[in-house]
Amino acid sequence: MVHESMANRNQSYVLEFFLVGFPGLPEKFYSVVSITIFLLYNFSLYANGIVVVLIILREHLHQPMYVIVGNLALSDLLFDTLTLPKIVAKYWFGDGSLSFSVCFIQMFFVHYLGSLDSFLIMVMAIDRYVAICKPLRYHSIISNRVVTFLCIFFWLFAAVIGLVITALGLWLPYCGPNRIKNCFCALTPVAVLSCADSASTRRTGFIIAMIAHLCPLSFIIFSYIIVISKIRSSTRSENWQKAFYTCTTHWLVIGLYFIPRLTVYTYNQIQLIPNADVNVLLICLYTFAPHFVSPIIYCLRTEEIKRTLGNVIKRIISK
Repeated sequence: MVHESMANRNQSYVLEFFLVGFPGLPEKFYSVVSITIFLLYNFSLYANGIVVVLIILREHLHQPMYVIVGNLALSDLLFDTLTLPKIVAKYWFGDGSLSFSVCFIQMFFVHYLGSLDSFLIMVMAIDRYVAICKPLRYHSIISNRVVTFLCIFFWLFAAVIGLVITALGLWLPYCGPNRIKNCFCALTPVAVLSCADSASTRRTGFIIAMIAHLCPLSFIIFSYIIVISKIRSSTRSENWQKAFYTCTTHWLVIGLYFIPRLTVYTYNQIQLIPNADVNVLLICLYTFAPHFVSPIIYCLRTEEIKRTLGNVIKRIISK
């Protein structure tokens, strides 16, 4: 749906976009996909919601590591809530349309919260580095105040990244094609619909995204190399095993988050993923899979969180 601009530019603008989701998916599988996404969203909603509520309400969880985890859970909760219900509605009810402004608002939050996750995972790596490599100085270096400041700073800094990337998309003219081959509005799948050459815009967005993700990833890799060398030289086997177990669970989330993301970003620049369904599947993998896995890894497998959650459930049942 388009209308003619009455400004001095002889241009037409799209009034709404339509989320295609998986372009090659047969209609008979729509209900299966919508139910699957609905269940995954509910799991993410409750798991991340429980993590946030427990960390806020339980004073003994007001520790640097849990402050970071709480911020990560809140970011993932917001991301899923702003994206998944619409794609469920698209496959469940055939309602995949988004107004022009709503699409770009969603685009802002997609790039905002996606960048924020990278920075929060980096802060988590800093916390683990200090805890393992400088345990005697941990409380003098890492405190709730320091971690809270870092989290607030990255919430604001990531918002700037989201605004810049969204502005890149808004500067492009859109003149008719409005079917987005994705499960949500993001710069690349929206920019390719522009009636102008969007190559430079997509390239600029790619560079910004790579900097926003590669800088934290480089620090994460560097810090964990030092951590691994430190725990390997540990003389106490039980400390080595505990530290290594903690690191491996973090590496799983880091791998799920960064590897598919950077692969798709790079491939989309050199056009190595001709199959649109594979492209969308990889995007969904790196976007949503960490949101479902991280509450389990970071919290529900942590004895303190499990004990607190168990005590809360017992109190509810006993009432």
